[in-house]
Amino acid sequence: MRLPALIAGVYEFPERKTARSPLEIQALSARAALVDAGLGLRDVDGYFTAAGPGGTGPLAALDYLNLQPRWVDGTSIGGASFVAHVHHAAAAIAEGRCRVALITYGATPRAQGVAVGTRGRGGGGDYLDQFEAIYGPSTVSLYALVAQRHMHLYGTTGAQLAAIAVACRRHASLNPDALYREPITVGDVLASPLIASPLHLLDCCVISDGGGAVVVVHPDLARDLPKPGIRILGAAEAVAHTAAGRRDYLVSAAAQSGPRALAEAGVGHDDLDMAMVYDSFTITVLVTLEDVGFCKKGEGGRFVEGGRLELGGGLPLNTDGGGLSSNHPGMRGIFLVIEAVRQLRGEGGPRQVPDCRLALVHGTGGALGTRHSGVTLVLGRP
Repeated sequence: MRLPALIAGVYEFPERKTARSPLEIQALSARAALVDAGLGLRDVDGYFTAAGPGGTGPLAALDYLNLQPRWVDGTSIGGASFVAHVHHAAAAIAEGRCRVALITYGATPRAQGVAVGTRGRGGGGDYLDQFEAIYGPSTVSLYALVAQRHMHLYGTTGAQLAAIAVACRRHASLNPDALYREPITVGDVLASPLIASPLHLLDCCVISDGGGAVVVVHPDLARDLPKPGIRILGAAEAVAHTAAGRRDYLVSAAAQSGPRALAEAGVGHDDLDMAMVYDSFTITVLVTLEDVGFCKKGEGGRFVEGGRLELGGGLPLNTDGGGLSSNHPGMRGIFLVIEAVRQLRGEGGPRQVPDCRLALVHGTGGALGTRHSGVTLVLGRP
């Protein structure tokens, strides 16, 4: 069942390294997103956020924003949290719990020197248990294990993974707010330092400050707002964990959430004009594309070759530059939604996907190599 709610406003905080606090980033982003939606803080009666590396949770943010909403959601499932919040906000609106839902995020790991995803102060989150942590795995090493296994079973190559990073960097070159904009080649990716075999430096997401906000509203309100609301056509959530040692680590939570969201939206893969896929690492994208169903398991390497993921290709991906080149403050889900909305509104500028009508958004939180979340949305323009 399609949820009766629309995305009416979005804003992305542009600074990749800032002296502002996470709370100030959220406040500035909230006000700007509400202006984009033609609303104000007094209209907000639902609030959604999640704490993460270098960030804050809902209680501090509500105090800072001086909000007293009727509905609060602090769901924290890693980087997919804010994609889930869009789903939860739509459900809350459908149930009459609120009418104007505000979703915010702000974090400053780069300014704070937090090495997100390493064994340092970034920590291992809740995706490492006591029996795993003693061996000292880092986030990148867990994803590297997945990449190694994929290469071993299916013959996937480092050059194929590198094609994902090249596509994201090409799009970042068209985004004035992206952290890294200089073009790169497959050779550049393979020549960059090896971080955890087989993943190179340019296979890994950047560490930046950042934040943003999304406003989801009841359709009755959307009729009077300055911009057309973006429809939430399908949504689904899933988790994947060790399953007492019985899980195939090359199958992600996207294998559950992707098909369900597409079925709910009533669309197929060929109907989608672009995709925003969580790119903590290049292998994250490849496995997600397989599991959502764009290609069969093991065929992801061939699928991403030949410029398919670039503007002008069959499936333009992460048109803002993604976490691999634009920004990654520790939890990137909100930026996937923001860029998808921009594209569906036709506000992409030089990186606009022509006649963009349907977009897939998929967020991943945690680590593919142990336990993680997956949330998929299908968004459509009016």
